Amino acid sequence: MISFFRKVFFRKVLFRRVWLAFFVATAVSLAGAVPLHSETMAPNGPPVAKDLKQALDRLQRHYRDTNSFTAKFNEEIATVGAPKKQRQGVVSFRKPGRMRWEFETPEKQTIVSDGETLYSYDPDLNQVVETPLKQALKSSSATSFLLGIGNINRDFKAAFANPPAPNGLVNLILDAKKGGYKIEVGLDPKTYNLTTLTLTDQLGDVTRIDFTDIRDNVELPDSTFAFNAPAGADIVTAPASP
Repeated sequence: MISFFRKVFFRKVLFRRVWLAFFVATAVSLAGAVPLHSETMAPNGPPVAKDLKQALDRLQRHYRDTNSFTAKFNEEIATVGAPKKQRQGVVSFRKPGRMRWEFETPEKQTIVSDGETLYSYDPDLNQVVETPLKQALKSSSATSFLLGIGNINRDFKAAFANPPAPNGLVNLILDAKKGGYKIEVGLDPKTYNLTTLTLTDQLGDVTRIDFTDIRDNVELPDSTFAFNAPAGADIVTAPASP
C-alpha cells in the first residue's frame, strides 16, 4: 500500500513538471499577441541588446502565424537526490489551450487538455485525474501564455545563453520574474522552431524536453483533444482551489 501511494505521488509530481514545462514552452512559442521587447541580463561580453531584440522579434513573427504543431519528444527529469527519469512520446498542440501528450515508453500515460479541462490518465493505475485548466495553471503568466496572450517582457528577463551551448541553436535564457523558475530554450536558427526546452525549478530539479519531427500548422480536429475515460477507470476530480 505504501508503494502504491508513493507511485501516485511521484506520478503527480511528474505530471506537474510536464505541464509546467510545456506551458512555459508555449510562452516562448505561441505567445504572439503582444510586441516583444527584451530585458537583458548582464552578459560577460559585448552588448547584445540589439541582437537579442532581433531574435525575439523573429521568434514572434514565426509563431504569430503558428496555430498548431505536432512533434516527437524525449523527456529527461533530474530530481535532486533521485535517479534520472526518461520518457518518450508524441505531442500535439493547438491554440488556444488544447494539447495532447502521449507518453509511449517506458511507462504509458496520456495528458489531454480540451481547452477547459486537463485530463491525466495513468493506465497502470487505471485512474483519470480531471482538473479545470485555469486551476491547473497556478501561475497567471502560464495561464496567459496558454491562452495565447503572453507577454515575455512582463514576465521574464531574457538573455542569450552565456556561454553559448555548442549545439548550433539560438539559445535563450528566460528567467521568470515571479514563480522561481528558469527556462533555457534552443531554437532552430533557420525555422525558429522550439527544439529544446530545459526548465529548472526552485528546488533545483531539471526537466529537459527535446522536440523532433516538428510539423507546424497541421490540421488537428477537435477529436484530437477529446478525452473519453476508459471503462472502469477511477475518476478523480481535483478539489477546488481555496
